[in-house]
Amino acid sequence: MNEPAEATHGIDLVRLVEWMDERHVGEGPLTDAELIPGGTQNVLLRFRRGDDEYVFRRPPPHKRANSDETMRREARVLAALDGSEVPHPSLLAAEPDETVLGAAFYLMEPIVGFNPGSGLPEPHASDPALQRDMGLSMADAIAALGRVDHIGAGLGDFGKPEGWLERQVPRWRAHLDSYAGIEGYRGSASIPGVDAVGAWLEAHRPEHWTPGVIHGDFHFSNVIVAPDRGELAAVVDWELATIGDPLLDLGHLLATWPTRHGGVGSAMAATALPTPEEVVDRYAAGSSRDVSNAGWYQVLACYRLGIILEGTNARADAGQAPRETGDLLHAHTVSLFTQALELIGVEATG
Repeated sequence: MNEPAEATHGIDLVRLVEWMDERHVGEGPLTDAELIPGGTQNVLLRFRRGDDEYVFRRPPPHKRANSDETMRREARVLAALDGSEVPHPSLLAAEPDETVLGAAFYLMEPIVGFNPGSGLPEPHASDPALQRDMGLSMADAIAALGRVDHIGAGLGDFGKPEGWLERQVPRWRAHLDSYAGIEGYRGSASIPGVDAVGAWLEAHRPEHWTPGVIHGDFHFSNVIVAPDRGELAAVVDWELATIGDPLLDLGHLLATWPTRHGGVGSAMAATALPTPEEVVDRYAAGSSRDVSNAGWYQVLACYRLGIILEGTNARADAGQAPRETGDLLHAHTVSLFTQALELIGVEATG
């Protein structure tokens, strides 16, 4: 094993070991520290102490204003999900005080498996039955999340469910408008149908819904699949989790489904995944929620996710993010709004 330097990737490993000792988490020297690739926002570091392996998660070196609070919220959700049917990494310890290592952080168990958003290894790559099970397992995971009693799990104050559905369109439209304050941003004129999609969502908003825990960014790139089965080993990246309408997670999954519109993980589009209609049926089988408005939630997911992704394009215009990444995510934004327009029966223009 390789002994680490005192600091790796900006993390004070000596202080981290001291912190773990104070909480009686593991023993022995910290070894084999290495970054886990694939994350675009947060730092993930895998390491060993003795016979045990850990994953450390903290915000990026250049934090945003809410980075520490986001990390605290992630840790709180993982703790609340302990003992539930939702596949998730077990929380081992968390530190809300950013002064310990310069940011709030937590330790979680490592997950054995693969991220399907990056491609399928064997045996999944050549086994249609595993591919189908993997797709149905996605629906099972969010149905299980929607069954969590958020009040009983200690998340009664984790969000503001009152008026949550009514706030969605104005909130995200204001978020898009805020990009105008980023110096150099070329504007949102190239995004098709922003006004039309927003108006349709407001006019067709469901009247009744039941609050619950939502992941907020559920798609194939935010899960780990078991290496030898079609089941999810864990849902990861809980930074957008809150209390809202859990049917948004279903809409998000449909909006990013690889067999439609080149969704997230579109290299999987030629696999034997179930159809979106089968995904809705599978979700309904594990949920008491009314899925008759699944199409509305899919349009909302397109609207919301498209606006979120456009933020990176705006920052790329300002030189705060790679130009290539900005162009890629802007293309995803355009695709999502085009999908939304198709769903509401409006022809894209421009």
